[in-house]
Amino acid sequence: MAHPFSLHPTLAAHLKPSPTLFINERVTQLWAEGKTVYHLGFGESRFPVHPKLNAALAANIQQTSYLPTQGLPALRTAIADFYTKQMKLPTTAAQVIVASGSKPLLWALQMALDADLILPTPSWVSYAPQARLLQRTVHYIPANAADGYALTLDALDQTVRQSSNPSKLLLLNSPNNPGGWMIEPSQLAEICNYCRQHNILIGSDEIYALTAHGNRPHVSPAHYYPEGTVVFGGLSKHLSLGGWRLGVAVLPAGESGDLLMRGMKVIAGEIWSSPAAPIQYAAVAAYQEDAEITDYIATCAKVHAVRTQHLWSWLVEFGIPCPEPQGAFYLFPNFDPWKEALAAKGVHTSDDLASHLLEEYQIATLPGTAFGVPAHELSLRLATSYVDMESEEKAAHLLAAWQTNPNPQQLMEEHHPVMQETIRRFGAFIDGLQDGLRGENG
Repeated sequence: MAHPFSLHPTLAAHLKPSPTLFINERVTQLWAEGKTVYHLGFGESRFPVHPKLNAALAANIQQTSYLPTQGLPALRTAIADFYTKQMKLPTTAAQVIVASGSKPLLWALQMALDADLILPTPSWVSYAPQARLLQRTVHYIPANAADGYALTLDALDQTVRQSSNPSKLLLLNSPNNPGGWMIEPSQLAEICNYCRQHNILIGSDEIYALTAHGNRPHVSPAHYYPEGTVVFGGLSKHLSLGGWRLGVAVLPAGESGDLLMRGMKVIAGEIWSSPAAPIQYAAVAAYQEDAEITDYIATCAKVHAVRTQHLWSWLVEFGIPCPEPQGAFYLFPNFDPWKEALAAKGVHTSDDLASHLLEEYQIATLPGTAFGVPAHELSLRLATSYVDMESEEKAAHLLAAWQTNPNPQQLMEEHHPVMQETIRRFGAFIDGLQDGLRGENG
């Protein structure tokens, strides 16, 4: 039977679910079937909601009216104060727009611009698909696993020269998903100077800004290039409020920022209208100066750092090339040293590798292809946020254990049985590959 409709050809060509959401739903299904899966596939901060934010939401549950498209004025003022004081970025409420998560704001920015999209390799899974759905051209800046996927100015320039569109948008993400690394400040300043010289707008996804591990400060491109940077943020990562769906964009001051704001407000008004009113009223408390909430954010960031650094140290112990994470809860290891041994097992791409680990070792990961890495490079993204925090009760227990005894070694030894088993399985996986290499060479 013929359908009484046809999909838009652009949508039909890219009709695939978000890889991150797909793997989480797949693992949840396998768990429901009673199967064992070690979930490193989905990044979602799992800590309990701070009591003050719970109370703020409960106090505003009766807020049922539509709010302004740009956002609740009190919330935008609180956000502007937060960016001005805590992030050292002078900001006014007029520069702030909120949405149901940062993803719609990223979409709205791309929709408002007639720009080619420039992306580092690797980049978060939704940047490129959004651009393609909008029929924008995507250019990936070349990088490789051997150099830890370093973003260089020469590679950026090479990519920019490939685009004939005079309008370009460079999307940066630091701390980075999928690898947790951060752009060093002096390098960031060079990139910003280059973008200023070439009239390139920067979209800076700083959703992980408050989850830095402490070995490198978070610095926004807006410090160096305020007139040409749009900063994105939200509550999902540092306050474990992904389900609240509250995202933020801070646009440049001045005429250009005002023009962009008008465009994004038109898009918002036709698509999402405004985020849920109770969430916006409650979010005012999340952005106000409060020592308890600030301390809580720092505590959660520290636990993320301890857990992620622990897994990274074991990957290094196994000889797996992996850039050191400096924020968030992600790792991006590469398995190219075992290409021959993996090929013998029928593993030729990162998609094959992710499937192999899930089927043979029950470890759920995401392939590098989801992040724009060529399929033949055997890189995977690992997320530590679900491990030993598979339920709300386990997450609360783990946080309480740290607050009682903030000792990294004891936390990992005494409260991480799933992490320990995951590491053991990675070790067994690498041992099997090494045995295969020895057999070939013997």
